[in-house]
Amino acid sequence: MLGIGYGMGVFVNQVQRLLPVQFSSGASAPVSPGTEYASVRELSEQMARPGGLTSADLVSYLQARIRKLDPKLSSIIELNPEALQIARALDLERASGKVRGPLHGIPVLLKDTIETGDTQQTSAGAFGLVGRAASKDAFIVERLRQQGAVILGKTNLTELAGFRGGPDGLSARGGQTRNPHQAGAEVGGSSSGSAAAVAAGFAPLAVGTETNGSIIVPAAFNGVVGFKPGVGLLSRSGIIPASHRQDTPGPMARSVFDAALMLNAMSGRDPLDSACVDAPQGIDYTALLKPGALQDRRIGYPVTFSANGERLTVDNSPQFSQTLEVLRTQGAVLVPVDMRLADASRYDELLFADVKDELNDYLGKREGLPVKSVPELIAFNEKRDGTETDHQPTLKEIDASTLTADERQPLWDAMIQDFRGTVDELIDRENLDAVVSDFDTNSYFAVAVAGYPGICVPSGKNEDGMPTSAYFFGARGAEPTLLAVGHGYEQAAQKVSRPSL
Repeated sequence: MLGIGYGMGVFVNQVQRLLPVQFSSGASAPVSPGTEYASVRELSEQMARPGGLTSADLVSYLQARIRKLDPKLSSIIELNPEALQIARALDLERASGKVRGPLHGIPVLLKDTIETGDTQQTSAGAFGLVGRAASKDAFIVERLRQQGAVILGKTNLTELAGFRGGPDGLSARGGQTRNPHQAGAEVGGSSSGSAAAVAAGFAPLAVGTETNGSIIVPAAFNGVVGFKPGVGLLSRSGIIPASHRQDTPGPMARSVFDAALMLNAMSGRDPLDSACVDAPQGIDYTALLKPGALQDRRIGYPVTFSANGERLTVDNSPQFSQTLEVLRTQGAVLVPVDMRLADASRYDELLFADVKDELNDYLGKREGLPVKSVPELIAFNEKRDGTETDHQPTLKEIDASTLTADERQPLWDAMIQDFRGTVDELIDRENLDAVVSDFDTNSYFAVAVAGYPGICVPSGKNEDGMPTSAYFFGARGAEPTLLAVGHGYEQAAQKVSRPSL
């Protein structure tokens, strides 16, 4: 699911059995310490040099790093046993003069809601969805492979993308994902493992999915870049669904440039996703990522939130004040704004009814799983985990939903239009290029309901030493602008931090 098996012990044992066999099949060149935090551009440059880094070297190095460090983090739910073989084949292509694109030979991790037509499971972290592997790759996975990416494995998540009910980052299959910056700190969900793995240097790139906050929140908590495209820019076919009105995959990376490269690779029109049939084509999202991108950009920032004729003053963090100062020094025109809050009183009711219908449909069509419906999944969990405690409250609430599709449609239409208005009004009234807010204001909620794009970029650390984030958002179609603005801020602020593992 897009969101809000084997356990880790079994997984680690499997990896320990697998890796020596893989390593013994060919000599692996030493990889310099620190390579785990190299950018995609740096890795590609190293691979292009005669006798330089190979994709197989990199994959082997990251597999060993995961085997050593991930038992403490539980960010990886499953490694792809074919990754090293794929990397070697891509190395042969490069040696013959064929380079598919900027991601050629670059390892990528996928959230465990994204189907792969190989031996890997697609389970959303739930034992009830462990069975026959998916029959084919999700559309975005096809695109990544076409560009030469190596699918390194699947990442842990909040089980069922948060729709089972439970702590962020916890799944029955993968255990509890932990924040690599600090034990016991919030990890965020539901794309918890994707964010933590990128932060920990397990892969340069990962794919998350979001219904509402599931990319933005974990990216912010783990100190990485998270980009949530507008709904319909990237295909959702082959991804366990929650609501077609809000679902989207998106890149998670250590830099805005790398996120833009991923967006380039995954973009394309997909006839199997009605929201994506008219998606823009041929855009190079890296083209605007140049020095001076912030000069004369009009960027709004909320100083008040208003609802029902009342206004609430926004209490921003010290890090956000620094963010504004960085933007100002780079030539941005900062505009204080009042942001209207739309009515979200029926949001959960409508969303849960969508999840019920769409998850039932998905399970009914997916072959080779032990369950075929939400009621069967609930019963499976009760049999496996017992009934002494209510360990799946959200899933039960979803199953109890009674709103029909016809009843939901006008309610959703009105709500989405109201939330779009909260963003459009700001943009139009003040002639803004983008809006920036402190992540802690939770403005990503309104953006997600609207189906609009947003990006979080590391902005420093708080008093507890944990990452903070600036959140940039805009209206429909603002993806190129947001990437340019986010990149300009990132390059000027230089606030990315690495955890001590």
